[in-house]
Amino acid sequence: MNHRYSERICSTQKSFIREILKVTADPEIISFAGGLPNPNLIDDEGIQNAAAALLKEDGKTALQYSTTEGYLPLREWIAERYRTRYGLSVDADNILITNGSQQCLDLVGKVYLNKGDSVIVEDPGYLGAIQSFSMFQPEFLPVPLNEEGPDLKRLTAVLENASPKFMYGIPNSQNPSGITYSETRRKELAALLCAHEMPFVEDDAYGELQFDGVARKPVSAYMDGEGILTGSFSKIFSPGMRMGWVCAPEEVMEKILIAKQASDLHSNYLSQRILAKYLEENDIDAHIVGLNEEYRKRAEWMVSRMEECFPDDVHFTRPTGGMFVWLTLPEGVSSTRLFDAALKRKVAILPGTPFYADGGGESTARINFSNSDEEQIMTGIGIVADVLEEIRITSQ
Repeated sequence: MNHRYSERICSTQKSFIREILKVTADPEIISFAGGLPNPNLIDDEGIQNAAAALLKEDGKTALQYSTTEGYLPLREWIAERYRTRYGLSVDADNILITNGSQQCLDLVGKVYLNKGDSVIVEDPGYLGAIQSFSMFQPEFLPVPLNEEGPDLKRLTAVLENASPKFMYGIPNSQNPSGITYSETRRKELAALLCAHEMPFVEDDAYGELQFDGVARKPVSAYMDGEGILTGSFSKIFSPGMRMGWVCAPEEVMEKILIAKQASDLHSNYLSQRILAKYLEENDIDAHIVGLNEEYRKRAEWMVSRMEECFPDDVHFTRPTGGMFVWLTLPEGVSSTRLFDAALKRKVAILPGTPFYADGGGESTARINFSNSDEEQIMTGIGIVADVLEEIRITSQ
């Protein structure tokens, strides 16, 4: 057969993370490569009880087709959380339930991007977003991050010299760097984007995973309701159920709704109903407090072990939330080489290069702490340190 594949699929690379996760499926491997929630912290018993109660009470309806927008009580729950937690003026009509927050990126791409359009991304940026937007063959305009958030001088230059369709960013515990935008930078960013009438697609997958428990206002809160927010239950409930959402102004939501209908009619209705039942019968806030305490401990174990094992010219972030430590190696030391060598010793990290839309990042790596216990962290980081020293010796 002569398969005439589309230009878009031929120009889009496989997910680097997903391919690595296949390699690290071996239970003998200590994997710091993925961004996986800890399975021991998923409330499988509570989910089982919610599912059983739902199927007993309203099983036939829960197993039927549903509306594209999603289950209304679940959308109302999300809208109410935006109002009470962040002070946003949002109602259920602004919410669309998606198959994880990853689908939000695909829908946004379908609504906004034509071939050759440009889109602003963080540098380094989330690999899943870069891959999703790549399907629409845009030009990426990376803006570097510093400790406060996006470099506004660079962003201003981009906005003055190009006509991007939107900016995409992760203000809370950014993936991969772990940076959390300061409140001042959020306000400044919002003002700059509004001045240029530039939409901001704000990925808040880690907003609930903040170790100090502080609810940081989205950039959208300073944009008069014009921002586009995406969210996920994967990090606080269950990644396997693929429950996410997009929150957008009415005009934008109308377009996203059309894209969703053309894509899959509606998200898994049974999962929506089980989730809504769980939220009705359980204290999700208490569960989130527990998650943050556990992840804070794991982050502290990892940072402590790195301080103990790594030389002074290896730099790493000290997470205040999320799931990742961002590693910067000495100049000339390749994280790809470190990955290859460590994997031979049954430890997996994630090289930083795929997170740079325009290339670079060879001396950086992302390391996940959420999916490992204390023994794995102590052993695995020790092995990474040993391998790093071996690479330095052989490079001299």
